[in-house]
Amino acid sequence: MASTLTTQTRVKDLGKPRVVIIGGGFAGMEVVRGLKDSDVQTVLFDRYNHHTFQPLLYQVATSGLETSAIVFPFRKRFSGYHDFHFRLGEVKNIRPEENFIETTIGGIDYDYLVIASGATTNFYGNAELEAKAMSMKTIGDAITIRNQIIRNMEFALLYEDQESMNSLIDFVIVGGGPTGVELAGALSELKNNVFPKDYPELDLAQMDIHLIEGSPRLLNGMSDQAGAKAKSYLEEMGVKVQTGCVVKSYDGMNLVLSDGRTLQTRSVIWAAGVRGNPISGLKEESVGRNNRIKVDAFNRVKGHENIFAIGDVAQMEGDALFPNGHPMMAPPGMQQGRLLATNLKNLIEKKPLKPFRYHDKGSMATVGRHKAVVDMGKIRLQGFIAWFIWMFVHLMSIVGFKNKIMTFWSWTWSYLAFDRSNRLIIGKGKN
Repeated sequence: MASTLTTQTRVKDLGKPRVVIIGGGFAGMEVVRGLKDSDVQTVLFDRYNHHTFQPLLYQVATSGLETSAIVFPFRKRFSGYHDFHFRLGEVKNIRPEENFIETTIGGIDYDYLVIASGATTNFYGNAELEAKAMSMKTIGDAITIRNQIIRNMEFALLYEDQESMNSLIDFVIVGGGPTGVELAGALSELKNNVFPKDYPELDLAQMDIHLIEGSPRLLNGMSDQAGAKAKSYLEEMGVKVQTGCVVKSYDGMNLVLSDGRTLQTRSVIWAAGVRGNPISGLKEESVGRNNRIKVDAFNRVKGHENIFAIGDVAQMEGDALFPNGHPMMAPPGMQQGRLLATNLKNLIEKKPLKPFRYHDKGSMATVGRHKAVVDMGKIRLQGFIAWFIWMFVHLMSIVGFKNKIMTFWSWTWSYLAFDRSNRLIIGKGKN
């Protein structure tokens, strides 16, 4: 397995099959876990040294959780795993003909390659929005949003004219999926329960929270009933919900909508879509719709025998129930990761592979205190019971016992005191 690129990753060849995994999200983590007791060498590459529980990023962004509650170091998570190596680096290119990848810290050979590089924010080609709006995919993004929310409130105190003040305390969230709905609800709770105590000098009746969705309804991946109830909850909390409307432009102050309206705000949070984040070097026909990598029923990349893709970056062909690929959420990726670990062991042992079938256990979204929607098969739940189920499922899904305790404590304090734990500005930022 010779290569012309100097190898600096310092991963010793043990004479065992080497499985290289790109990305330590939900899908990639499951592959590492599934290979724990196998006679293989596992190498995980990620540009961060930690796993992030992305479903709760919005709570960090709105001061509901400490950053450390939803991140967990890879080295701690996989401490004691036999023949496991983590390397902090970004994979830049794949050279399939050589079974080799190029990274920011050097190159490495592989016997089997697993691409679990996830998704990135989709601005649908609008460079202006990409430059001016805020996205929320990483813990750094969440901190940036939190900084801006709190900083805007502080600076709003300094303005006498109403227009300038309103541009600071008005927020627009674009995208009515779970992220947008949950973020709008959390911002509304800040406005109604926290900011009146922190900023008594401000007239918070002037603070507007807008949620813009291009389709006719919210929560398109869930039932009509869930979407309608989420909209009702948000409007009860004071959020201005606009469906069937898209953003045309945003210059950092003026947001122009397709219905001709213009909203003045210095804060636009983009939650309107994601697209796959593939790695260069694959065959051209391997990358398809929405920048996702085409895979077969075994998550094998089209045109490549020993390269696999799982999670958000993968688009499985031939599934009649999901002709455009599985939902870009954690459950499909985790299920794919677990099965792929089994199939990699089957490949090595020359056993038949098992095709992937997604088992949809349901979807859920929370809007605020005692307000959530849950779809489980034909069961539709709303209100307190749905809210409790949402909390329990997310709490149990967080990696690490300490993280679970921190999250439970933060939620308990918020529930009892109508308060948020972390209203801090980290870093200098913009004025």
